[in-house]
Amino acid sequence: MRGPKPAYPITLSTEEVQLLEQLVRAHRTPQAQAMRARIILTAHAHPEQSNQQIAGTVGTTDRTVRAWRGRWVKTHSLVDAPRSGAPRRFPPQIRAQVTAIACSLPRQYQVPLSRWSRAELARCVAHDPTLPHISTSTVGRWLKAERLRPWRYHTWQHIHDPVSFLQRARPVLRAYGQAQALLHAGIWLVSLDEKTSIQAREGEHPPRPTCPDKPVLQEARYHRRGARHLFAGLSIADGKVYGTCRQRKCFVDFQAFVQQEIIPEALCRHMHTVVFILDNGTTHAPKQLERWLQEQERACEERLHFQVHWLPPNASWLDQIEIWFSLLQRKCLQPNHFASTLALETALTEYIAYYNQTAKPINWTYTVEKLEQKLGKHL
Repeated sequence: MRGPKPAYPITLSTEEVQLLEQLVRAHRTPQAQAMRARIILTAHAHPEQSNQQIAGTVGTTDRTVRAWRGRWVKTHSLVDAPRSGAPRRFPPQIRAQVTAIACSLPRQYQVPLSRWSRAELARCVAHDPTLPHISTSTVGRWLKAERLRPWRYHTWQHIHDPVSFLQRARPVLRAYGQAQALLHAGIWLVSLDEKTSIQAREGEHPPRPTCPDKPVLQEARYHRRGARHLFAGLSIADGKVYGTCRQRKCFVDFQAFVQQEIIPEALCRHMHTVVFILDNGTTHAPKQLERWLQEQERACEERLHFQVHWLPPNASWLDQIEIWFSLLQRKCLQPNHFASTLALETALTEYIAYYNQTAKPINWTYTVEKLEQKLGKHL
């Protein structure tokens, strides 16, 4: 045995040996930690070897072997000890001031910007004589630690009348949760709306398909070939979509859509009640729509009845058909290349048929309880 006898003999239990061997074999184990595990395993398997011999076997220095043998005896851990790091250059008060600026709008500090960036925030701090010079990277680290991203924004709507909003939204949300049970009971829940002014734009060159290292290419120059309005209805219970294109978006066009698409489908499904979910658009104003629906009931010889759930104002996020319109926009209308309005109508009709092949109900998770909890502080 060469060298002095190790000061820290290693004796491992069966469970510890299995754990260390697993660390050595695992592909995701950091190399430094795997080496430490090999040191401990070698010291346990060959207690007669010196630190120099173990270092030669593992491929490190005897100083490292000595350090981790001692660490294992004291802590039974292969993790680095906490480090204090370099002393702080800026006191907590300075960091708090920078955070306060980041949580304010730039115009509050006479900066003509709508949102902060890291560089603009550092520039604002540099112009403050009460604050020291702070680099952009330091400001970025502080913002990341505080989980602040002032360069991002989201739109939101303030609910002016929470009581009225809840009264009108509650039956809609409850109907969403009961859509499949209602369908089995002969009540068909349908979300109706229109996607207006869908442009038919013909690029000077057709889109080019993707190739290695390049996305699909769309011609930037185009010619306008007209526009169409899509009237669509989403069956809440099963996700089926029904739609038709019109040149206008008047009440008579909405009537034609309901007469040609919704009523025949409801009779084919042997439903006795159709429940419409509608927003407050002028295309289906409440007074004329309710009177017209009564006429349709008489025309159907009372075999079919109609009910309407009116969404609260400015609550399109409660309308499930809007989710499908988003899918339509991303999967069918972008990129936009249609030689005529007829080509646009054909593409929309084909997409609806394609979508219905695998249609399924939207996984709607927003409940009445969540809305009441959200609006509880305002009631």
